[in-house]
Amino acid sequence: MLRLYNTLTRKKDEFSPLKGNTVRMYSCGPTVYNYAHIGNLRTYVFMDLVRRALRYDGYKLKGVMNITDVGHLLSDSDDGEDKMVIASKRTQKTPQEIAEMYTTVFFEDLAKLNIGKPEIIVKATDHVSEMIVYVKELLDNGFAYETSDGIYFDIAKFPRYGMLSGANLTEQLAGARVGINSDKHSPADFALWKKAEPAHIMRWDSPWGDGYPGWHIECSVMSKKYLGETFDIHSGGVDHIPIHHENEIAQNEAISGKKSVNYWIHGEFMLVDGGKMSKSLGNTYTISDLEERGYAPLDFRYFCLNAHYRTKLNFTFAAMDAAKTSREKLLVQISKHKASTTTTPHTILDTYRQSFKQAIEDDVNVPLALGILHTAIKESKSIDIYKLACEFDEIFGLSLNDVQPYTESDNTSTYDIPEAVLELSRERTDAKNARNYQLADSIRAKISDMGYLIVDTKGGVTITPKAKP
Repeated sequence: MLRLYNTLTRKKDEFSPLKGNTVRMYSCGPTVYNYAHIGNLRTYVFMDLVRRALRYDGYKLKGVMNITDVGHLLSDSDDGEDKMVIASKRTQKTPQEIAEMYTTVFFEDLAKLNIGKPEIIVKATDHVSEMIVYVKELLDNGFAYETSDGIYFDIAKFPRYGMLSGANLTEQLAGARVGINSDKHSPADFALWKKAEPAHIMRWDSPWGDGYPGWHIECSVMSKKYLGETFDIHSGGVDHIPIHHENEIAQNEAISGKKSVNYWIHGEFMLVDGGKMSKSLGNTYTISDLEERGYAPLDFRYFCLNAHYRTKLNFTFAAMDAAKTSREKLLVQISKHKASTTTTPHTILDTYRQSFKQAIEDDVNVPLALGILHTAIKESKSIDIYKLACEFDEIFGLSLNDVQPYTESDNTSTYDIPEAVLELSRERTDAKNARNYQLADSIRAKISDMGYLIVDTKGGVTITPKAKP
């Protein structure tokens, strides 16, 4: 049985859906004010792996992901402008134009990474009227109050606040006695609705004047609308635990009086060169940045598979080089199994299947599962091992079924390799012999762009057609 680490209970819980065989899952989506960087995308690889694991275990999915195109303020503590408004001023485009552009790129990146889209995609701006109704209900029930600049949730009225993060509500309320320039009852009270200043671009009419929703309210409204008052799984990054997801719970359960989510699951941060990823440091790389450096998007996906989703993952270009080489060697081995007509005993195959299933059901332990695949492909070449790898790829998402069958003669590939590719390969060898590794890498990238993999082996260089995108 599948077990997931539940942030709410702080342990691995056996998974069981609330209703029948369909899993209702909400995943926090992007704020589309800029390009998604690789740290963001690791979270969506994690989301995809969980969804694949659920399907692998025989469940059907009803997944929802939001597109935040309004309401996400610069600070999670409700300070600063809306991120969409800031982007609008920076680019001289309307918020709608910005949202459409970055949403398109986001889904293009997901497709490149073989990340499946949840079944329902919803935009915040399409649900503002419902958010206003939700805020009014919180006001009417005494969980919210109005100030000069907006409507705020009163966490003192919700004693269970902090249940997800372990935050101490008493300490947070004590902070309200510290002098702050705010009408809020407590510094931890959060915005449900902000009253728009005269020059604010994004605004909707409401009972409290023109304004716009807070970030947290959108997820409560849309999850309830599409999944119900209580649903199975809510996923997101660990950065959402102390504020965004804590606030969702408060809003949801203040309205319904019921437990809102059974399993809260969170993916860890990605570091860069051992430190924080930051725009100011210039290390917020995008998928396009990696492609320009000669990496395929699936090289990055493979890189992500090598660390459990609950552990920090340190991005370096040396690690990406290793992931790229390892994936390319994997594809060559898979192609050799695909070309074989030999079979493998069912007892061997079933042993691998059992070990793989145990790994996936243990909190989606993909690194362990990947190790099982690498062990399996060391078996004698067999079409059954190829088919087994494709089964496992239902989790990995590496397009292993797209590799071409390998043929060899005298340890060299007999593919009909274009002369232009062979010439580039010779130039790359010359560059490596001259220790001009930068040139060698750029040539390798050119060969990759032409649709071929070049892998250095003990027997020399192997060139094979790439897996189809």
